[in-house]
Order: sequence, then structure tokens, then C-alpha cells
Amino acid sequence: MKPEQKARKEIDKLLSLAGFELRDFKDCALGDSTPNVTRNLAIREFILENGTKADYMLFVAGKACGVIEAKKFSLSLSGAENQAKNYAYTLPAHIPSYQESLPFVYTSNASEIYFTDLREPSPRSRGIFAFHTPKELLEQLNSTPLRERIQQIPPLSSQDSKVLRVCQKDAIEGLEKSLKQNKQRALIQMATGAGKTFTACNFAYRLLSIAKAKRILFLVDRNNLGKQAKKEFDNFSPSTDKRHFSEIYNVVHLETNHIPKESKVVITTIQRLYSILRGESEFDSTNEERSAFESEDKETKEVAYNPQIGIDTFDFIVIDECHRSIYGLWRQVLEYFDAFLIGLSATPSKHTLGFFAQNIVAQYDLEKSILDKVNVGYEIFRIKTRISEQGSIIEANAEFQIPFREKDTRKIGYESLEEDLEYSKADLDRSVLAPSQIRTILEAYKNKVFDLLFPERERSYLPKTLIFAKDDNHAEEIVRLAREVFNADNEFAQKITYNIGNQNPQELINAFRHSKKFRIAVTVDMIATGTDIKPLEVLIFMRDIKSASYYAQMVGRGVRSIHNDDLRAVTPNADCKTRFYVIDAVGVSESQKIDSRPLERKKGLSFKEILQQVRESMEKGEYDKDTLLSLASRLTRLELSLSKEDNARLQELNSGKSLCVLAKEILEFADSLQALERAEIAHNPLEIFTNDTFCKLLLELAKKSKIYIDEISQDSVLELGFDTQKAQNLIAQFNEFILQHRDEIAALSILYSQNYKNRHLTYEVIAELAHKLKQDSMDVPSLWNAYKLRDKGKVSKNPSKNLTNLISLVRYALKMDTELQDFAIGANARYNLWRGRCIKKGITFSPEQEEFLELIKEYIIANGFVEVKDIQEICADLGGIYRAKVIFKGSLPTLVEELSLALVG
Repeated sequence: MKPEQKARKEIDKLLSLAGFELRDFKDCALGDSTPNVTRNLAIREFILENGTKADYMLFVAGKACGVIEAKKFSLSLSGAENQAKNYAYTLPAHIPSYQESLPFVYTSNASEIYFTDLREPSPRSRGIFAFHTPKELLEQLNSTPLRERIQQIPPLSSQDSKVLRVCQKDAIEGLEKSLKQNKQRALIQMATGAGKTFTACNFAYRLLSIAKAKRILFLVDRNNLGKQAKKEFDNFSPSTDKRHFSEIYNVVHLETNHIPKESKVVITTIQRLYSILRGESEFDSTNEERSAFESEDKETKEVAYNPQIGIDTFDFIVIDECHRSIYGLWRQVLEYFDAFLIGLSATPSKHTLGFFAQNIVAQYDLEKSILDKVNVGYEIFRIKTRISEQGSIIEANAEFQIPFREKDTRKIGYESLEEDLEYSKADLDRSVLAPSQIRTILEAYKNKVFDLLFPERERSYLPKTLIFAKDDNHAEEIVRLAREVFNADNEFAQKITYNIGNQNPQELINAFRHSKKFRIAVTVDMIATGTDIKPLEVLIFMRDIKSASYYAQMVGRGVRSIHNDDLRAVTPNADCKTRFYVIDAVGVSESQKIDSRPLERKKGLSFKEILQQVRESMEKGEYDKDTLLSLASRLTRLELSLSKEDNARLQELNSGKSLCVLAKEILEFADSLQALERAEIAHNPLEIFTNDTFCKLLLELAKKSKIYIDEISQDSVLELGFDTQKAQNLIAQFNEFILQHRDEIAALSILYSQNYKNRHLTYEVIAELAHKLKQDSMDVPSLWNAYKLRDKGKVSKNPSKNLTNLISLVRYALKMDTELQDFAIGANARYNLWRGRCIKKGITFSPEQEEFLELIKEYIIANGFVEVKDIQEICADLGGIYRAKVIFKGSLPTLVEELSLALVG
């Protein structure tokens, strides 16, 4: 069969699945040139008005509506689109059709299908997963094209804009501009806490109410995020309607595998959506509790066309928290529908940007959100201990046995070491547990949390603290030692992982949000992303993270701002949350970050399942790279956890090769798979896995893998303190800003030249400087804190909110002042000096004059400068400008000018 015939056969199959009856034109032409009105036909080799043949002519309910130009496998399709379009204009006059020229044009090589709706403004082809069903085409024929309706969306009204933050308004406007340009994919980057879901509610309402969207899918990767989204939609009211969203449109959070026809917004996990596409009638909701995008626990999701779920089911798909692996395992699930894809992400990776074709329609990063007071910033506090940095040695001693814990059962056993067991920091909590190391870190935190992190607080309630552990066993040890170190009960420190017995994780998360007693939560991945805990003020990393985007998401758990009263409700000794702290106990803030995937690709598969897959691949001669990489990762970890004797038993069966050597060979084999397909395999390291004895021993030893417990080594703190690198970078940026703009920004020019007499530092001038700084991601609190970290002892506590503190910052940066003080402190000191000079000159003031001067002084402190015309407002309660002129007589203008110069200069 020729390549074109193979393609035609596959296209026939696709059309049949979509609901079309296949016919040949020659059969129709024999006395039946007009198709039956009840039939949906795809007629092959249809002869057109000019005598040319269309590969397929589509009839819906007896009328022609579209044409398909078929090409052979692998042939590109863009060149065929104009040919197909020409067919759309040459339908014989006697053939019934929905309009004079056919509206729908397809091109296909069986592997790809491209679709063009010629009714659209500036019609452009787009790739689709399968052919539309006759019902879907009929629905399109009976309505205005979606892309034409999108063009009718008006700009946001002033009433709409009032309820939106600037970043939310920018996101909606950017998205709608992108949709009007017919861009299939759009990415909205918004920092955690900036209101991504609220923004989605707004644009979803506009798409439904104005563009008359058929249905919108809101896709999440965990069930609890779906519940949060449903709650947000239920509580949302558009600016033009007092009703809630769910009172206007049907919003459903799927708990079954049925999509209600009347639904307008469907919220579900990508796991359940995949199950629906597979045609499964039921799906276990427990599979929706764990993040699908983060875990790489199964095969890439292959999707086949399901005639029960049309590709037109959704017009728009909103993918929440799309920084995760949408570009990998779940891509086909997203690309099944002929829909616009809208991504929402706080920290998109380069893979995410690639998936959305670099079309970022709005960017609002963490730095901007901090400056806008949407979120709070953070400082890094580093704790270095001897064992954390250097590892240790468990010395062999014939008189003592070393305890170990079996990882699968947590059963304690004892073993005599024949030689010293030396372990590095990489082995910590993987093959060796050092309780003293965990205890030392927690004690260092306990001893410094109120001395250095929160010195203004009384020592009653520990700030809400989230600890990131390496795995569930590690989390278990941290919880028990935290209770011991803080001399607290079980409620004080608790584990929130996927392994917590019959407890409900969501109930534990809510308890951590609201309980005064629950102060420390220990997790691995469960609340590392996507979960808001606003009262959280401390994150402790006791595991390293290599992924840059994942690390940013984990840090993002602490950024949420919170109302002072809400914070005090759970942390009564707190006043407010102005920042949070990242305590780095393992060097996570210093390690190199990448946007790559880990070696382990099959976390959800057991070791036994991976071995079985490898044995099957040997039989077939077909190899899956992800499976091989995961096998190499498991073998390496297994060798570290086995005794010398057990490793020797395995080596004996494998020609003396250790598991690590075998793993290295497997890696090399996996990397060369593509080349091996074209060449004969000289050496296959996987042959050992056909040995039943070797595989049986591997599984036995994997079951009894253990972690040694180092009860002997005593850890100690090597170093602890704030990381000043971030502060140094911000200060350098500020200094560069001053040098670059000293002549163009009035406030900098005045301060630099100290020409206060001829040019005044008015409030407007200072506000201009503040605005320019904000555009460069700087503000008073962040700069002040940076100097406080760098120049300990020279910087006063957090300043007041007066804009004039910018004057103090610039003066300190220019080394005009040796200490950085709140402007009010310096201004009051200069005021007293001015008063002293007046007394020396023989000038004294009456009590009434003193009252006026005090108010004028406070105004200058807040605004930087005062003019005579301002006196009426400043001193209105004392008689205003008229009384001031009476008591100061003719000296008022001179006095006001002199006081401004004295306080600012």
C-alpha cells in the first residue's frame, strides 16, 4: 500500500470515529448525486464545478459544509491549505450547502489535522486532535464564530477596573488582546497572593457573558486546589451584577466522570480529565489528592480520540499553577480539545514558556508584589552545622552494635560494623540518620528565633513554622525531635505528608492555618506548592532543592500578607507580618539551581514494577529511557543502603560489578538509545536482569533496605546568621541608581548638590523619586532592611511610613550621614539645634508660638518642605494663617523658610 493510501485509510478511520459515513463519489453519482438529508457523509474524490477532485467533501444533515485535502504520511500541510481553500469556492451549484462557499477547510496527513473556519476574521489554520463531529459542525454553523465574538469584547469599564488591582487589570487586558490576535496559547504570570483565581473569575465571566463561550474548563492538579477554585467562583460577583457567579452560570467541581451539559465552568483535576478521555466510568478521588504535575510516577499520558467527548467540549481551558510538567506527561490531555489554552503561573519555567509559545500576556513577579504590599519579602538565615557540612564517621566497635531502621516497616534492628562507616552530607537522612544534626538545627532555631528574627516579640508563641524534609521517614524524625527540643505536646509539631494514616490532610492544613497550638508543620511535597497559609512566618529547609522553579514555589509559601488582626488570632504575640524568614540548614539557597528533571522518572512505580518493565523490554527489544533512568537511580540508592556483605552477594552474581557501576552502564546505554537503534548492540548491561536469581535477590535486599542511626556523633553549630548577599546586591543597585539618575531626578539632584536653599525637597519631588525607585523594584522598607543587615549597629529599627525617609536613605548612601536613622529622629535633633541657635541669638518663642512651630515641624517631617500657604491647613485648629501672621508678625515667611532648611539640611 502506497503512503498516500495508508494515510487515506487512517483518515477514513478518523472520520468514521467522528460520526461520518464514508462514501465514494462514483457511488453517489449513480442516480444519487444529492446526499440524503438525514445523513452525515464524507464523500471521497468529490468532483467539483471545475472538474477537479476534492479528497473528501463533508455533508452534515444532507448539506455540504466542508472539504478535506489529504496528503500522504509525513508530508507538511501548510502548502495544501490554499489548494483546499480553492475547493471551498468551487462547489457545484446543484449541491445543497449551508452557504455559497464552504466554511470549513481541513488538511490532513493522518498524523496531523489542521482546521480553518473561513467565516472567521483573518481566518488562520490551527492544529486539532481529531475531526469535529457532525453535531459540533452543526453547532458552529448555527452560531457566529467564536473568534468573531471575541472581537466584540469591549475594554474594561471604569466600574470593572475599580474592583481590580492594577496587575489583575493588566492580566485581563493582556489576555483579551492576545485572544483578539487569535493566539491559541497565553500565559499569565502572577505572583502568589496576587489573585490569579479572582482574575480568572473576572475574565471567565467576560468570556461567557460577552463572547458567549460554550464552556470553560478550569484545570487543577490537586483536589484541594479544585475546592479552593470552586469556592472562589461561588463567592465572586461581577461588578455589573449583584448575584454570585454560580447563581448566573452553572459551576461544577467534578466528583464523577460525567460532564453536565448545562455546566458553563467545569473544575477538575487533570487526572480525572484523563480518566474521562479514556472512557472510564469511575475514578478514585484519592488519586486526585497528590499533585499530578509534580510527580512523574507514570507513563506519558497517551490519549486516543473518544467519540463521547468532542474536541469542542470546551472553548477555553484555564490551567492553574501551570509551572508544573504540563509540557511532558500530560501534554496530550491538554491538546485534545480545540480550545484556547490560558496558563496561570507564579514561577513559569523555560519549559512552560515554550509550551505557551513565549506568549506572556502579563507579568507580575514577586518583587513587584512586595513593593505593592500584596506580598511580603524575606530574609535568609543560614545555619551551618558540622555534620550538615562535613558528614561524620560511625566508628566500628566490637563491643557495641549500631542501630538501624528498616525503611519499609520502620522496625529497629542492630548490627555490628566490621569497619568504620563514613558518610557525607549527601548521605544524611538517605542512608544515615544523625539525630544530633536534626536536634542541633532545631535548638539553634529555638535559641535565635526571638533574639535575632523576632526580637520585638515576647517569647510565648513560636511563629508558624514549616519545615521541608527529604522524605517521610525524615519528616517523622523531625516531628519527634521538634516536640522534644521545644518541650511541647503532640499538637505543637505535626507531619503533613501523604503518609499520615487515617487523618485528613486538608483538615491538618486548616488546623495549621487557624490553631494557636499547632506551631510547626513538617512536610515533604504536600504543601510545598499551591497551598496558602497566610500566618506562616518561617520556612526551614532541611532538604536541598535543585529545581529553580520548584524552590521558588516552596519559598512562595511564606510570601502571603495577612491582616494584623488575623495574624494575632493565631499568633497572639505578633504585631504584624512585614517579612518572613527562610532558614537554610542545608545550603539550599547556595546550591546551583536548574530547570531540569530529576533522574528518577517513575516515583509512583515500585522497584518490582520497574524490574518487570525492564525484563519485558528485553524480550521485545524496545527500551523506555525514563524507565532505565529510574532503574539507575534506584540501584545507586540501594547500594548506599545495603551492607558490605549484601553488596558482595550481588557483585558475585554480576561478574564482580557493583550496583553503582551497573547503574553507570545503564545510564550510558540509555543516553545512546537513539544511536543504538541504527546499530547492532555490542553490550547490553540489562542482560543481568534476565537472571532470575539476581532479580530475586535484588528485590529481597530492596525490601530490607535500611537507614543507619548515628547516635554517637555529636553535632555542633559552625556558623549562623543572616545571608547578606541579597542585601549587598540591592544596595549596589541603589547606588548605581543614584549615580545614573542624579542629574535627572530632582530629589537626587538637590540632595547630591546639597542646594536646599534654591531648590526645595517638596513632597512632590520626593514622591517622584519614590515612583522611579518602584519602577526599578526598590522601596524604603527593602532598602532600609538591606542596610540593617549589612551595617549592623549603624541602622535604626524599621522606619515610619513617612516618605521623607527616602531623604535619610540617599544621604546615608552618599555618606553624608554616618548612621541611618528614621528621618523624624534626625529632624527632631536638628530642630532642637535650631532652637538652640535661636536662643543664642536672643530669640525666644511664646507658648502659643511653640504650638505653631511644633505643628510646622511635624509637617516638614512628613512632607519635606513647608510654604506659608500651607500654614492655614497645618494650623487650622490654632487659628490658621491669620493667627500665625499676628503672632509671628512679619517674620513668618523667613521663619518658615529657615525651619525647612534646618530640618532637611
